[in-house]
Amino acid sequence: MTKTKLTEILHKRNIKYTEIGKWGKYLRGIWEKEFAEAISSDEKRKIYLHDFLWNLFSYSKVNAYEKDHAKLAFNNEIKNRVYVFYQHSDLALTIENAKNIVADDFKNEDDIYIVDTEFQWTYVNTHESFSGPYFYKKY
Repeated sequence: MTKTKLTEILHKRNIKYTEIGKWGKYLRGIWEKEFAEAISSDEKRKIYLHDFLWNLFSYSKVNAYEKDHAKLAFNNEIKNRVYVFYQHSDLALTIENAKNIVADDFKNEDDIYIVDTEFQWTYVNTHESFSGPYFYKKY
């Protein structure tokens, strides 16, 4: 397993995770399909979606909670099994029993996406101090 700051935090908090190899690209593709489906290819290009999926939120194409509201929404969300992946890495994790993860677990991670396995909600921590974090849930 790859040792990262995040995996150290999860280990210290006794949160069990599994590294799922090179799933990052696959999960980014599903994330885009599930959360940016209504956005045209031209619009995706204009907001640089393929550089950062979270531009969907920073360009206000989808209404998401931001900053402290996003953290609170994520912390209050019922979390079972989740995927964790990054914008610029193929590293991905799955957390089977995610009920105890909180926004602070991810505060030092750049461009990280946490999503339930049904892709009904997502929490994103960006590398930008003025953008994010974001929480979005389909309704």
